[in-house]
Amino acid sequence: MSEELSPETPEETEEPIKQRKNGLYPGVSDELAENMKSGWADTELHGLEPIAQARHTADRRAALSARFPGERLVIPAGNLKTRSNDTEYAFRASTEYAYLTGDQTQDGVLVLEPRPEADGGHDATVYLLPRSDRENGEFWLDGQGELWVGRRHSLAEAEQILGIPAKDVRELTAALKEATGPVRCVRGHDAAVEAALTDKVTAERDEELRVHLSEARAVKDEFEIGELQKAVDSTVRGFEDVVRILDKAEATSERYIEGTFFLRARVEGNDIGYGSICAAGPLATTLHWVRNDGDVRSGDLLLLDAGVETHTLYTADITRTLPINGTFTDLQRKIYDAVYEAQEAGIAAVRPGAKYRDFHDASQRVLAEKLVEWGLVEGPVEKVLELGLQRRWTLHGTGHMLGMDVHDCAAARREAYADGTLEPGMCLTVEPGLYFQADDLTVPEEYRGIGVRIEDDILVTEDGNRNLSAGLPRRSDQVETWMAQVKQG
Repeated sequence: MSEELSPETPEETEEPIKQRKNGLYPGVSDELAENMKSGWADTELHGLEPIAQARHTADRRAALSARFPGERLVIPAGNLKTRSNDTEYAFRASTEYAYLTGDQTQDGVLVLEPRPEADGGHDATVYLLPRSDRENGEFWLDGQGELWVGRRHSLAEAEQILGIPAKDVRELTAALKEATGPVRCVRGHDAAVEAALTDKVTAERDEELRVHLSEARAVKDEFEIGELQKAVDSTVRGFEDVVRILDKAEATSERYIEGTFFLRARVEGNDIGYGSICAAGPLATTLHWVRNDGDVRSGDLLLLDAGVETHTLYTADITRTLPINGTFTDLQRKIYDAVYEAQEAGIAAVRPGAKYRDFHDASQRVLAEKLVEWGLVEGPVEKVLELGLQRRWTLHGTGHMLGMDVHDCAAARREAYADGTLEPGMCLTVEPGLYFQADDLTVPEEYRGIGVRIEDDILVTEDGNRNLSAGLPRRSDQVETWMAQVKQG
């Protein structure tokens, strides 16, 4: 990895490269600085097409404007975060900002400025970094200059692409300090923006804005549903990739599985939507096992929980529990089939007008019945459910909303989410599981170290639901047939 241009003398090394003296950088001659100003072709782009979701982001901003009339609304994208020393994590724009603009560039800020009361509504402006300045040397001497990290759109280009007027973000904080009237800001993404608004906002009012934007994402529009299907389809192909290399994973570790899926995510999408869980053998009983450094052994199960994130930041979230050698043992099949039956009951409960909790309750009932049937917990089933005794082995909720965040709408109010009602356009996961810890002395020894989860992405439709991830087999015999076919190529 190349380093930024270094100062030439020991005396100058104490001064960071970004600090200029009299307009010049340390270690840069006047002649070189002058030479770098000229001789560059005009690369401005014209006639750009708006992004595919521009119509939808405009509708979302209009709905937000109607919800908070007469108030200035500030939604930042966020800034780079340091990973180590002078390297940064890959940037991921805040969900709220990307949802309202379709833009994903660092340091961006969307501002909805209220119009005069007689006019009503808001004027939207997106504040962005313009092209790197070639006159002052920023583009080649600043670590975030275009020579180092690549070309960014000019403000004029951004306006064409996003369908929103664009201004220089470096002028924003001063303008915010001078702003009058009520202001709300989505916090936690841009410290400089928040500092400029210190005396103008309250935590309570800002939280209302964040909660509203979380709840607004619950019902997906047609563009979002299409992106979720893209994410799922790529994820299905990623699971097929993993099945093809299980023999190589046996010779190495779960990291081979993780890397294989990651390749599909980066080739077809933006990234993985969350840390892939590639848990083999007893590690499958750890719900969020993301170290992925365990052994992969024939005869064990692999719990693979992974999702591709599209270029527009919508993610899939699918889990399959696969026999590493392609065939379930009798006990593995018994446990797997119980989870499958529970998932079937949960999916059947997903429909418009149903309570959000219905699919969880339906799945938990099936699992409780199986645990009583197997003699692992004393019935009756109603008592088990009332006391939550099945949770020793079921552990987690049976699903969550899905969208731009893998656990989407997380800031929504309880009455709008967990205690709410399903509507067409909502997308959620149904993911029951059974986990028998390796040190659980309350179950027979042969159960210990077996973990099974099956997870699919379910869209609520006008007349029921649609399984977006139906392309991946779920029934145990179908899983075995599918694995054999994939391995044969």
